[in-house]
Amino acid sequence: MRVLRARHLGMCFGVRDAIGLAVRGSAGRPLTVLGELVHNDTVLDEMRARGIRFCGDIDEVETQRVMITAHGASERRLAAVHARGLHVLDATCFLVRTAHSAVMTMARQGLHPVIVGRRGHVEVRGLTEDLDEFDVVLDEEDVRRLAPRTGFGVVAQTTQPVERVERLASLIRQRFPHAEVRVADTVCAPTKRRQEAARELARLADVVIVIGGARSNNTRELVDTCRVHCARVFHVQTAADLRPEWLDGARVVGLTAGTSTPDRVIDDVEQRLRQMADSRLAA
Repeated sequence: MRVLRARHLGMCFGVRDAIGLAVRGSAGRPLTVLGELVHNDTVLDEMRARGIRFCGDIDEVETQRVMITAHGASERRLAAVHARGLHVLDATCFLVRTAHSAVMTMARQGLHPVIVGRRGHVEVRGLTEDLDEFDVVLDEEDVRRLAPRTGFGVVAQTTQPVERVERLASLIRQRFPHAEVRVADTVCAPTKRRQEAARELARLADVVIVIGGARSNNTRELVDTCRVHCARVFHVQTAADLRPEWLDGARVVGLTAGTSTPDRVIDDVEQRLRQMADSRLAA
């Protein structure tokens, strides 16, 4: 049995930078992260072991130093933090900032903002909290619920598949042929590379293992992408989640991982897969 890694997988620079800032910012000083630093329990547990706190509500923060995650935050949320006199460490990924800029520009130009993303996701909340009107769409049914407008400005959550963004934008154009529909390409480059590499991998593999947090949007999207091209796709958080029966009859096992998955977790999963393969040969 061969184990193949995707050409691009695992942590992106935005997540690495955010983790690095949290570690440096907590050295000898209490730090609270607003929300989850990343949607990966392994990383969060390590941060808690360093004394870093996590809090979803600004009013519950008990430290003088707070951190904004790579997912970003709205200006309204940032203003509430500053109003309390807290020192802010901002780890917002610059690609998320680009998405914020795009949606606000379109709104100022009179286009109705439409966010392609998961309603309630922290990044989507950051993109929409400064808007008076907006819609969030993820599928065709969401597009069918849109009200007529003279113009739509389509901006994507940075971890959405490009194909979904293009398809939903096309559906908006079909529904409202007389409206202006302008699309900003805000899907981040690391997501694009990982999605394309996952497609390539899934076409070659009998089984694909996708590693990432259970709440990680980009990991779920990798799972969905792989399932288009491979019938046997499994999502794990760590090597402990692997099951030997998943490998029955497999000659090629593909391995990919979400953008908040540490390298060592990927290595552990690959090592465990190879051990399972060796055990089968010895049996």
